[in-house]
Amino acid sequence: MSEKTFYIETFGCQMNVHDSEKVIGTLMAHGYEPVESPEQAGLVLYNTCSIRDKAEQKVFSRLQNFKREAGRGKIFGVLGCVAQQEGEKIFERAPHVSLVAGSASYPKLGQMLVQLEAGDRRVTGLSLDTEETFETAFTRRDNPHRAYITIIEGCDKSCAYCVVPFTRGPERSRTSDSVMAEARRLADAGYSEIQLLGQNVNSYRDPSPARWDFATLLARVAEVRGIRRVRYTTSHPRDFVREIVDAMDANPVLCDHVHLPVQSGSSRVLALMDRLYTRDDYMRRIEWLKTARRPYSVTTDIIVGFPGETEADFEQTLQLLDEVEYDSLFSFKYSPRPNTAALAMVGCVPEEEKQRRLAIVQEKQRAIQIRRNAELIGATREVLVEGRNQATQQWIGRTSDNRTLNFAGANGGSQLVGRYIPVRVTRSGPNSLVGESLLCSNENWGDSAHGS
Repeated sequence: MSEKTFYIETFGCQMNVHDSEKVIGTLMAHGYEPVESPEQAGLVLYNTCSIRDKAEQKVFSRLQNFKREAGRGKIFGVLGCVAQQEGEKIFERAPHVSLVAGSASYPKLGQMLVQLEAGDRRVTGLSLDTEETFETAFTRRDNPHRAYITIIEGCDKSCAYCVVPFTRGPERSRTSDSVMAEARRLADAGYSEIQLLGQNVNSYRDPSPARWDFATLLARVAEVRGIRRVRYTTSHPRDFVREIVDAMDANPVLCDHVHLPVQSGSSRVLALMDRLYTRDDYMRRIEWLKTARRPYSVTTDIIVGFPGETEADFEQTLQLLDEVEYDSLFSFKYSPRPNTAALAMVGCVPEEEKQRRLAIVQEKQRAIQIRRNAELIGATREVLVEGRNQATQQWIGRTSDNRTLNFAGANGGSQLVGRYIPVRVTRSGPNSLVGESLLCSNENWGDSAHGS
């Protein structure tokens, strides 16, 4: 390898973002230095997502763009879900790639780097037969105030459209002692917000003799001194039990936000998807949240155009949006994925019809968000300050219920980032709020980053 510099581009969800933090930490521990662009790097890595075909296509497009660079000493690697899904076929599709490694292999990345440095042109890390799938010894945290903790890897569900069981393997939970020790280390290091991660985070089952379930773990992490906020993602409705809502109600450190993917409002389509719950089962969980002690922001995922979805099924999804009134959602057209049961299903929905249905969902949801956000005008919310928009000269904050609140009227310069301050909402839009800081200019907010 010509030089020990690297560039990594990440596709996909928070799990992938955190995986990249693990990779970056390992690379830097082995003497590699990050650079700002792939053109500057000796080692170029793409940490991939294969949930949607579009993300996969982007990766191979990136690789094609740099095909000529391989003969000049530059090394390319594909990591993550596409790597696990496609395996050594990537070497055939992109011969200039030298490293193909799934997420379960990251603890062994150091060994793979030695192979690359020795000139090996085909290095793989594709085994899912490992328990070493959690935090690496060298995780580099990209955000100085918010940190991720992986508590469970893989998935034991068999959703008909999903590749995760094939790319991440079966569910493997981390011991509660390990999670708690890391949460305390992060709090001691100054992190005030923790997000617990897993493909099905509330499927967590402590493998140690303590045998904690997810609700217990959630409650205990919220008790760690110095932690101001705790979030988690992503939940599976089948494993979202009442005890989780009870734990959230009992401790305001647990944020006022639940992401609960529904995918469809039709019980018939949910059965085709093999989601393991009905519309009524899902709505029972929504009722737990709507009748809880404090208000919760609820967000979701929707797939339109799944094989066999009729117009009547689609109308039930639209009715669900009206009934639940989500605070935001991620909506997608069904995308055929390899190794999934949906590939063999009949009743494929034409692409133009998928696009029509997606547009209708997005238009309806936009109207819901405009209305719900407008209801917050005049309210006061505590925000974690994340940065400053230089174009508008507004601070960027995030509320406990996961809304972006841009605001003015606060002094403190860059030291304001990472602090928690009160903001009154003055305006709203479909995707964010605008407000004015209620922080007095002479107020001592310097110690407000940590709870007691």
